[in-house]
Amino acid sequence: MSATLEARELSALDRCDACGAQAYVRVVFASGNDLVFCGHHARKNEQQLREVATEWDDQTGRI
Repeated sequence: MSATLEARELSALDRCDACGAQAYVRVVFASGNDLVFCGHHARKNEQQLREVATEWDDQTGRI
């Protein structure tokens, strides 16, 4: 995956698209659209997401 993702620390305002918890992983697709996930949902769906993602910004190390 490329390293073109705009560096931006996810904040408490960024909420998981699956459950609404604080997001720590941002997944960007070829279309430029993105989804953000809590660590749990990112890990749960990682295999499928990585197959279609162009960027994977994992900030779970901040937890």
